[in-house]
Amino acid sequence: MTTFNNRKQWLWIIPYLFLTPWLIGILVFSTIPILSSLYLSFTDYNFVSSPKWIGFKNYATMFNHDPHYFQALKVTFMYVWVAVPLELAFALLLSLLLNKGIRGLGIYRSVYYVPSLIGGSVAIAILWRQVFGESGIVNQLLGYVGILMPSWVGTPDYAIWSIIFLKVWQFGSPMVIFLAGLKQIPQDFYEASALDGAGRWKQFLHVTLPVLSPIILFNGIMQIISSFQAFTPAYVISNGTGGPVNSTLFYTLYLYQNGFGNFQMGYASAMAWVLLIIIACLTGLIFLGSKKWVHYGD
Repeated sequence: MTTFNNRKQWLWIIPYLFLTPWLIGILVFSTIPILSSLYLSFTDYNFVSSPKWIGFKNYATMFNHDPHYFQALKVTFMYVWVAVPLELAFALLLSLLLNKGIRGLGIYRSVYYVPSLIGGSVAIAILWRQVFGESGIVNQLLGYVGILMPSWVGTPDYAIWSIIFLKVWQFGSPMVIFLAGLKQIPQDFYEASALDGAGRWKQFLHVTLPVLSPIILFNGIMQIISSFQAFTPAYVISNGTGGPVNSTLFYTLYLYQNGFGNFQMGYASAMAWVLLIIIACLTGLIFLGSKKWVHYGD
C-alpha cells in the first residue's frame, strides 16, 4: 500500500511530460525571442556590433523624427478599416447564399476556401501585380466598357486598392465560419418572426445578425490582427519599396526595411512592440464595445 501511494503521488507529473515538447517550443521559439526583442528595442543594434543601450531613443525617433513612420501607420490603418469590413461583408453574403441548401455545397465550400489558403503566397502576389498592371486583365475588362485606367499598382491613388481587393478575395476562412454559424440558428426563430410579419430583410437584421454577432466578433478580431501583420502582398507588389510614393508602405514592410534593409534592428524591434500595443489596445476596445451589440445564448 505504501508503494502504491508513493507512485500515486508522482502521477501529477505525467501530463507535464506530454506537454514538455510544447513547453520547450514555446520557450525557445516564442518567449525568448519576444523578451529579446523587448530588450533590443531599447538598444542600438546593427547585427555587427553588440547592442548598445540607448533607452527610449528609438521610440522618441519613431514619434518625433520619422515622417515615414506615420505614413506607414496611415496606410496600414486605411487597409484595415476598408479591407476587413469588405471581406467580412462578402464572406457573410456568400455564406447566406450557400446556406440555401444548394446541391454540391461541399464543392462550393472547398473552392471558395482555396483563396484563403493561397492568397498570402508570393506566387499569388506576383499574379496580382500582373492582373492589376497597366495591360492586366482588370484594365482590359474595364476597357471593353469604355473605362480607361492607368496601372493600378503603379498609381499612388489606386495601388493600395489593388492590395485591398486581394485581401477581400481571401474571404474563404471567415465564410466557412459564418456558414457553420448560420447552420446553428434554429429554424423556429425565423418561423416565429414570420408569424409576426417580418420579411426576409427584417429577419436578417433582427434574427440572423444578432445570433451571428459572436461569430462576427470572432471573425472581425482575427481578420483585424492578420491585416495589421500583412506583409507579403505589399512587399511583392511594390518590389519591396512601398511605392509608388509610399502609397503601399505597410507597417510591417517599413519594419522590415529598417531591420533587414538598414540594419537598424533596435529600431525595428521598437516598431514591433508599438504594433503589438496598437493591436492589443484595439482588440481591448472592440471587446469593450462588443457588450452593446454582441448577444450570447445566455
